[in-house]
This record gives sequence, structure tokens and C-alpha cells, in this order.
Amino acid sequence: MEILHGFKAVGKALWIKNYKTLVLTDLHIGYEEALAKEGFLVPKILAKEMKQEIKDLLKLKPKIVVINGDLKHEFGEISKQEWFDTLEILDMLLKDGRRVILVKGNHDTILGPIAKKKNLEIVDFYKLKEICFLHGHKIFLEVLDKKIKVLITGHEHPAISLREGVKQEKFKCFLLGKYKDKKTIILPSFLNFPEGTDITKEKMYSPFLRNISDFEIFVVGDKIYKFGKLKEIEKTSNFKN
Repeated sequence: MEILHGFKAVGKALWIKNYKTLVLTDLHIGYEEALAKEGFLVPKILAKEMKQEIKDLLKLKPKIVVINGDLKHEFGEISKQEWFDTLEILDMLLKDGRRVILVKGNHDTILGPIAKKKNLEIVDFYKLKEICFLHGHKIFLEVLDKKIKVLITGHEHPAISLREGVKQEKFKCFLLGKYKDKKTIILPSFLNFPEGTDITKEKMYSPFLRNISDFEIFVVGDKIYKFGKLKEIEKTSNFKN
């Protein structure tokens, strides 16, 4: 589904057709191993599922792939799983001469050794004509340039709880709104688990999301569903942001 002219939600990724650019954010590779260290037993299928999803997305034949922050999960080290799975995924993305942009997220404190293995630079933000990609945990003055018309961020892992009768389920979602004079698209986390921060109940910490009542919601399910603005949902439900 096109959530803004020229910007299409494809699963949990964003496709910018005019620039043949695929955007993924918050992959958090190594999440399974991090949970295992804390004593949680999680089936090791997340990385396998992610690789298959990426393989399917590459059928779009992008020329540029933007990893918009938090490629890996651990803050203070590079785990065994992160080394193996991150390098394998980067190899997939770099195949056929594709350009890969690594935007630095708050979890990417020691991504450097992995990036160096593939001769990749890590950047705070990436400008592509009138579009600026940044993780979303901090603001850089350069992205406020008047030439920038669209901001694309991640970081918050937006999700929404939907209720049917007594059953309630949480779904990942895209958000579309404005920051100052710029259209702003917030992507869901690409990691399949967990779903994310419930925009109807939990506080948003990104400086780009201080007031999201006017943001439009696009829910990720078996396809992308447009749900209208958050304030409209709040009027017809018991949810409060």
C-alpha cells in the first residue's frame, strides 16, 4: 500500500520506487541470543525468517538498501550470532552491486568492526534528494534543511493494540505525520518479535513523536491496512495515548 505518494509499505519494509530504494529498520540481529543469556528459551527461528523476508524483498530489485538503524541488538559487545547473521544478511544485500547504507541507531555502538568487514561506512543520517533517513533517537540540524521534504525514521517500533470482543492483539504499524514542515514516516521494527511499542498506551521517546494524535496509522497484517488518524481511533475506543 502507498502510504505517501511514491512511498509504499511492503510488509515491514518501505519501498521508494522512484529511487529504487528499500528501507529496513530495527532488525536487532542477535536478539535471540541476548534473550537466551537472560534465561529465556526462544526458538532460533527469527534470523531464519528475517533472511527469507529479505530475500523476498530483494525481488523488487533495489539499487539502494538503507538499514535505518539498530542492525544488531547488543550494546556492549558483538555476540556470536550477531557476527554470523549480520555478515550473512549484509552479503545478501550487497549482492548484484547494490549499495548498502548503514544509518547508526542507538544500539549500534560497536557496529564498526562488522561494517569494516564489508567496507561499509556508518552514517548518522543519509540524504537522498528530498528525503532524509535517520534512526529517530536524536535530531541532527542537517536534517532540518529546507530542501528535505520527507523524513524516514524507526527507533520506536510502533505497534497498536486492536480489540475484537474480549480478544486483544497487538500489530506492528507504520505512522505517517509531520515534524515541523516535513512529512515523517515512522517504520515498524523489521524483527518479527516482539511487536513493539503500543502507540495507544505507551509513551513515545523519539523527539519526532512528541504529539502523534494527527499521525495516520497503517497496520501490518496479511496486508497493509489504513486505519486513519490516532485521534480518530481514540474517539471511538477506550484507548488513550
